Amino acid sequence: MDITKIQGFNFPCPIRFGAGASEELADYLRSNGLSRPLLVTDATVAELTFFKQIKISLERKGIRTEVFSEMHKNPVKSDVLKGGAIFHETNRDCIVGIGGGVALDVARAITLRVHHKRDLFDYDDLIGGDKYVTEEVPHFIAIPTTAGTGSEVGRSAIISEDESKKKRILFSPKLMAKIVFADPLLTMELPPFITAATGMDALTHNMEAYLAKNYHPMCDGIALEGIVLIAESLETATHKPDVASRAKMLLASLMGAVAFQKGLGVVHSLAHPLSSLLDTHHGLANAINLPYGMQFNYEGFENRFDKMGDAFGLGSAAGNRVVDHIFEMNAKLGMPTKLSEIDVTKEHIEELSKLAVADFCHPNNPKPVSKEDFKNLYQRAL
Repeated sequence: MDITKIQGFNFPCPIRFGAGASEELADYLRSNGLSRPLLVTDATVAELTFFKQIKISLERKGIRTEVFSEMHKNPVKSDVLKGGAIFHETNRDCIVGIGGGVALDVARAITLRVHHKRDLFDYDDLIGGDKYVTEEVPHFIAIPTTAGTGSEVGRSAIISEDESKKKRILFSPKLMAKIVFADPLLTMELPPFITAATGMDALTHNMEAYLAKNYHPMCDGIALEGIVLIAESLETATHKPDVASRAKMLLASLMGAVAFQKGLGVVHSLAHPLSSLLDTHHGLANAINLPYGMQFNYEGFENRFDKMGDAFGLGSAAGNRVVDHIFEMNAKLGMPTKLSEIDVTKEHIEELSKLAVADFCHPNNPKPVSKEDFKNLYQRAL
């Protein structure tokens, strides 16, 4: 099968996947009676050629666009409120999120905000806020431009508090995109660092989902296939990108996000505080912490590691080689392997550990993680 050819499938929402899929956006909007989209993206993507071409192609078909790109690297509540105000002020009728995890999270949060007027964090899923998501939401479309978070197929948005940077989760099935246009051509110009960091984010999603303690055999199968695709394509996509390697990474990213509805684990709880405290790129934070978190989880879960080793192409009963293989992957991709390489110091460890133990991901880790465990893991990774 030619993975680059445009295909349509439904899981967990309608997806148009393949080279050139994003060119179908204008006709889709028109066929659904939509003509005034708010295009939500980040400031970098807003200046790229493909984004400008999408905008021009829409306007040529009589679709009047408005662009919102005012957002932080780790999005905060005020970003969402500004976007929601622009939706109303410019009389939009739908939202199209175009970008990586940040842009898609902000787009999804704006989708919630439009008709839900309580304080934004009243809707935090961790405090049962999904019960307040009672109104209809605007038509929401997702177009990913990185192969990492898989946010395009999600039902939640992670938004931080402006002052404390504490992460909140806005969740509702209503926030799932009506359709995803997953076009590997939009990822072709990603620089090597972003390709590698977002790719390791996708790998972390698949590996942590597979190990998560909840029972979900369908997610397990998806996660293992996601690992296979990443093993086959991430190095090529980073250093000698072609459409096939970009397509495999985009699919693996999407699969990781489907799989992690089962849960995540210790690695994400190590990574999130680095973004909150030091503004570290999320994929980079996951890449550095992944081998250390996997080392922590290995004992007692050797059978699962054997299956992941097989997915990596290491052969059968090779689970004991998985951690070393991740270190090797990071090195080949030009990723750091120590926290000290991204300016983390021993003085940061106490605060990072406090944030990590309060994080929402590690309760689904296959084994419990204490604050002392987090301190030891950060120390080892330093």
